[in-house]
Amino acid sequence: MQHIDIHKLADNARFNRFHATVLAWCAIIIICDGYDLAVAGIALPAIMKSMGVTAQNAGFMVSSALFGMMFGAFFLGTIADRIGRARAIAICLALFSVFTAAAGLTTDPYVFSAMRFLAGLGIGGVMPNVVAQMTEYSPRKIRATMVTLMFSGYAVGGMLAAVMGKGLIESYGWSSVFLAAGVPVVLIPFILKSLPESMPFLVRQGRTDELKAILARMEPSYQPRSEDHFAVAAHERADGAPIGKLFQNGRGFSTVMFWIAFFMCLFMVYALSSWLAKLMAGAGYSLGSALTFVLVLNFGAVIGAVGGGWLADRFHIKYVLVGMYALAAVSITLLGYPVSTPVLFVLVGLAGASTIGTQIVTYAYAGQFYPTAVRSTGIGWASGVGRSGAILAPIVIGTLVGMALPLQQNFVAIAIPAVIAAVSVALISHRKSATPARGAINGAVPASSEA
Repeated sequence: MQHIDIHKLADNARFNRFHATVLAWCAIIIICDGYDLAVAGIALPAIMKSMGVTAQNAGFMVSSALFGMMFGAFFLGTIADRIGRARAIAICLALFSVFTAAAGLTTDPYVFSAMRFLAGLGIGGVMPNVVAQMTEYSPRKIRATMVTLMFSGYAVGGMLAAVMGKGLIESYGWSSVFLAAGVPVVLIPFILKSLPESMPFLVRQGRTDELKAILARMEPSYQPRSEDHFAVAAHERADGAPIGKLFQNGRGFSTVMFWIAFFMCLFMVYALSSWLAKLMAGAGYSLGSALTFVLVLNFGAVIGAVGGGWLADRFHIKYVLVGMYALAAVSITLLGYPVSTPVLFVLVGLAGASTIGTQIVTYAYAGQFYPTAVRSTGIGWASGVGRSGAILAPIVIGTLVGMALPLQQNFVAIAIPAVIAAVSVALISHRKSATPARGAINGAVPASSEA
């Protein structure tokens, strides 16, 4: 009888075509997700003109997707640990593709908001699932790099929305960029066929033949045998309420710290996305076209995500994150002081790297921290709590802008959450992590059972 530790096999596997396929599919899904998230902001001026809505109503129309993302992260992240990750990802892709396209067919702001809320369910729900998928099937030595590389698709999607939006909106109207978002729905059958299911889920379902086929592709040295038994650590079995397991085995305090870090980081991301251009214009700076600004911010995000992932695979990911949050506090604060336009663009790029990029690395850390059986749930709840920060940020910073405070104070208000996030991450107990830190000494092996 051959006893197989599936997670050890995944951890020690060499990168091959199987890993490249998982990375490619997850990246494509994230690019589509990023496009759907960015498209409303790109088209908003044309939508306001077409529907004749006020700025206040336009803000509600945009925020409706954020509310949807919060609920999607909570509930669709949780059900993935029960119905299977591949199926949950397909459901999320269908939601954000179909309902974003449907929003392009509306002429009423309230119907538009309803469609964007439903699309937001899929946008928010797909994030924890693809992070969990990429984390599970990445070799441990390059895990953070693969997760952050995959998640950089959000920035690519945002840039794609900006480039396509300029051409399509001018030629065919704002509806065209929303209708284009419906195209990825054709990918669903291929995703269900090509994307491997979570290994512990297959063990619990008794689908051993499917699991053996996946293991053979992931690690060619593995030779399936009829008598193979698959070991799953006791803490990987999601019996009972998955949400409750986020607070078991000493993970409760760290779970709360993750929630605080997600809240603070997404607060910064959406504060900058909503008010940076307005604040800079009020200070007398010219950033050029909105397209250039979007590209600079998202280019910085790609550099921050990939660079942060590279560092996290070579050093302790927790301390890499603390350093990235510190960079966010410094770079955002400096945006409030008079600088030349080239320096301003550098600071905007650093802000993108240390906010959007850092959020992606934080997703990677959460994916490594939780056991596979509750990984989607852990990331989903952290993301859902974080979405409340995204919803709150435009309102809080908008209130401060309305008070006509000095420019420096506005940016200090955006930078303070970076300090809080740094402290929160520093307080996370990495000893409770399901994935040891890079270079950590091997400790006790968790008790396992066979299936």
